[in-house]
Amino acid sequence: MPLLERIGLHRPELRAWALYDWANSVFMTTVLQVFQIYFPAVAAAGLSRSEAGSRFALATSLSIAAVALVSPVLGALADVTGRKKPMLALFAGMGVLATAGLYGAGRGEWLLALALFVIANIGVVASIVFYNSLLPHIARPEEVDRVSTAGFALGYVSGGLLLAMNGLWIQWPERFGIASRDAAFQLSFLSAALWWGVFSLPVLLRVPEPPRDPLRGEDAARGALGSALARLRRTLAESRGHKDAILVLVAFLIYNDAIVTIIRLAATFGAEIGVPAPSLILAILLVQFVGIPATFAFGQLAGRFGTRPAIFVALVSYVGIVLFGFRMTTTAEFFVLAGLVGCVMGGAQALSRSLFASMVPKEKSAELFGFFGVFDKFGGVFGSALFGLSLSRTGSSRPAVLAMAAFFLIGGFLLSRVDVDRGRRAVREAAA
Repeated sequence: MPLLERIGLHRPELRAWALYDWANSVFMTTVLQVFQIYFPAVAAAGLSRSEAGSRFALATSLSIAAVALVSPVLGALADVTGRKKPMLALFAGMGVLATAGLYGAGRGEWLLALALFVIANIGVVASIVFYNSLLPHIARPEEVDRVSTAGFALGYVSGGLLLAMNGLWIQWPERFGIASRDAAFQLSFLSAALWWGVFSLPVLLRVPEPPRDPLRGEDAARGALGSALARLRRTLAESRGHKDAILVLVAFLIYNDAIVTIIRLAATFGAEIGVPAPSLILAILLVQFVGIPATFAFGQLAGRFGTRPAIFVALVSYVGIVLFGFRMTTTAEFFVLAGLVGCVMGGAQALSRSLFASMVPKEKSAELFGFFGVFDKFGGVFGSALFGLSLSRTGSSRPAVLAMAAFFLIGGFLLSRVDVDRGRRAVREAAA
C-alpha cells in the first residue's frame, strides 16, 4: 500500500481537508499555550499570578460555553443552506483577525488581550465544527480513522514548527532584530494569524461543498433559519434511533473535559509549580513532536484492534498521567509529563472524531457535528471553570488536576456501553 494511502492522504480533497488541521493547530500552540505565559507576565502584569490565572481560566470557560450553545443551530443552518464552507470561512476569518489583534495588546492591557483571546477562541472552536462536518462527505467509511488521525498529526507538525520559531524569538529577541521580549510575544501572535489564514485556503478552494439537504414543504415556507430550527427539533426527536452515537457523545463530553483542560491549562499549571517560561515552550514543543508518530500509531492501532479499544488505551494512559501530574514538583517531571501527554493526546481526540463520524448520517453531518462541538467544548467549560475556582479558592490548581482522573474513568465506562456495530448499522438503515 502506498504511503499516502496508508496514512489517509491519497486524494487531493483529503489532503486539502487535513491542511485545516495544519492551519488551526497554531492556535492551540502559539496562541493558546504562549498566551498563558504572555498573559500573566505581560498583559496582566499588574495582577497577581493566581488572579491572572483565574481570570484566564474563567474567560476561557465562558467563551467556549458561548459557542457551544449556538453550534447545533449553526450546524443545522449549514446543512439546510448547503453552506458549510462559507460558515467555516466566516469563523476562521473572525479568529484570524482577533489573533492578529493581539499584536496590539501591550503590557498591562489585560482586558483588551483577554477580549481578543475570547473572540479568537470562539472563531477557532466554531470553525472546527464545520471543518469536522466535511469529513464524512470526503472519506469513505474505511478511510475515516486514517484521515482523521492524519489531520491531527499534520496539526502537531504545524504547531510545533511555528512554536519552535516563536520560542526562539521570545528567548533571544535581539538576535532576530526584535525590540524586546514583549514585542516577541506580540509578533508570535501575528505570525500565528498569518499562518492560520494562509493555510485555511486549501480546504476552502479544493474540498467540494457537500450538497444541501433539500427543504421539506413546510420547512421551505419558514425560511433558512426557521427550517434549521425545525430540523434541529426533528433531529433531537430522531436521536432515539441513534442511541449509540448519543452515548458516544456523552462519554466524549466527560473524558474530553479532562483532555481539553490539560491542553488549555498545562502551561498555567507548569508556571504555578515554577517551570521557567523557556522550559514551558520546550515542553509544549515536546508534546507536538512526540504526538506526530504517536497519532499515526493510534490510527494503525484502531485499524488492527478497532477504534473503541484504541480509545480505551488512551484513557487508561491518561489516568496514570493525571496521577503523576498531581504529585509533580520539578521541571524535569514536567518534561516527562509532556512526553506522556504527547503519546496519547492526538490519538484520543482523532479517534473520537472518527468514531462519531462513522455513526452519523452524512446529510446531517454539520448539524450533528454541531452537537459534537457542544459536547467537545462544554468539556472545556467544566474543566477550565474547575481550574479557575481551584486557583481562586486555594491558590493552587492541584485539586483540579486530581479531579481529571474521575473524568477519564467515568467517560471510559460510558464508552464501554456503546455498541459500535449497532450504531453503524442504524446509520445504514436510516440512509436506506
